[in-house]
Amino acid sequence: MWQPASERLQHLQTMLKTKLNVLTLRKDPLPTVIFHEPEAIELCSTTPHNKNRAHTGYKVTYLGNVTISGTHFLSGCTESAVVGLCDTKRTSVAHDDSIASSNAILEIRPFQVRLHHLDGRGEATVAMDTFQVARIAYCTADHDISPNVFAWIYRQINDDLTFQMNCHAVECESKLEAKKLAHSMMEAFKKTFHSMRSDGRIHKSGSSDEFPEELSTPDDG
Repeated sequence: MWQPASERLQHLQTMLKTKLNVLTLRKDPLPTVIFHEPEAIELCSTTPHNKNRAHTGYKVTYLGNVTISGTHFLSGCTESAVVGLCDTKRTSVAHDDSIASSNAILEIRPFQVRLHHLDGRGEATVAMDTFQVARIAYCTADHDISPNVFAWIYRQINDDLTFQMNCHAVECESKLEAKKLAHSMMEAFKKTFHSMRSDGRIHKSGSSDEFPEELSTPDDG
């Protein structure tokens, strides 16, 4: 049956609107941008992540952290802090034998270090601490009390913009793993340093308000 041009045009417009509505309803959800750090932006779908997914890194026992004084650190500067943290951890385990021996996973990557705290069975992540590599002033795997301990000194920024230097320590399953963590930290520092320098965020001399003058690690000896 013949239709006037105006009716055919109206019919075509109706069909187009219907198809556009169908396409809109079937359109896949757009990815969400999650800002973990200014230097680490990743795209992920709106589907929730599985909290029990495996993390890359080393299984460790987190010994805790303690505030230390100073801003320039030399070999042996973490020894007394590590001794105190080890003693406190042993006392806690002695009073509660249900504490898992390996209660965390330490994941070192450029720009950021992640400490995943695990549940009582040492499996699922229940909390996570993040550390900006640019604020790590010193790290070492050389301790007299135990060769398995890896420690790092972190500049913690408070809410009032003051800062304090905190020594964090973990106990690894072996001396070799502690050494590997020290080398991984140095590699993360180098990549962060070169990236920030190429972006102009630090001077060629290596100085920056958000970057330590030097990240120190012990010789393997």
